[in-house]
Amino acid sequence: MSQEQHITLFRYDEEHGERFKDQLLGFQLPAEQLQFTGLPEETLQDIEEDAGKEGVVIACGERAVGFFILHTGEGISNFFPDYTGAVLLRAFLMDYASQGRGFAKAAMLLLPDFVRRHYPEARQIVLAVNERNTAAGQLYLRAGFQDHGLRRSGSKGPQLILQHALSSGSVGDSGDE
Repeated sequence: MSQEQHITLFRYDEEHGERFKDQLLGFQLPAEQLQFTGLPEETLQDIEEDAGKEGVVIACGERAVGFFILHTGEGISNFFPDYTGAVLLRAFLMDYASQGRGFAKAAMLLLPDFVRRHYPEARQIVLAVNERNTAAGQLYLRAGFQDHGLRRSGSKGPQLILQHALSSGSVGDSGDE
């Protein structure tokens, strides 16, 4: 069994938050990656202050290997004007010690079912990725996101707006019950 099959996604909530918090706070990234995302020590406070944002832990067994935020509501209109039915993926990161093992791709492949389960009204997942962040852009495209030519100006330069349509098919196992 490959390591990819051990990846699960968990809501960062009262049940799972404390279990993973110390691990998340220990995440590290090299400077060239930090310019494109924030570490959990910055983003955890963000989810506490905005009810439209929910943290998601990427875990390999009992070890947190990554983290991201799912954002809904009017607050995403500056990323995606037609925000009704959209869930914005933001602040996606993999701890540097866990990179290169297929965990990010495995998490992205679990994401559509996770969103269908927890956001049944969602019709699509959208994200903004810096044009210079080619590794992340390629990951998202390989995971089924599509580039329909939408762009926005971000604080670190031009960003691609990628979209992943959600079918109303059956929900698989995202690992979070």
